[in-house]
Amino acid sequence: MKAVKGNKVYTIDEAQKKGYQDAGYDILSDSGDLLAYGRGKTVPFEEYEAVKKALEEAGAGADAKLEADTAELLRVYAKEHGIDVGKAGTVAGLVKKIQGAAV
Repeated sequence: MKAVKGNKVYTIDEAQKKGYQDAGYDILSDSGDLLAYGRGKTVPFEEYEAVKKALEEAGAGADAKLEADTAELLRVYAKEHGIDVGKAGTVAGLVKKIQGAAV
């Protein structure tokens, strides 16, 4: 296996793995597959913020799609059961109308 950090590459054995990893070296197999990251690495704050923002936007989009899909399923359910949901458009409003019709 190999210990890699910057432009330094050392061939190591299993007994040396932990020491090099603790010193910040990534540990790679002989075929080049990553086995372990070196300890003590940090990510620049700007990169962290960019990834965080992208994940939040992706999550918001997923939440909006889930809300729309759920509302559509509730509308179909109400139609199949002859329930008038009026102008209810949100999941909460549709659930309230469906529950009210069941009473």
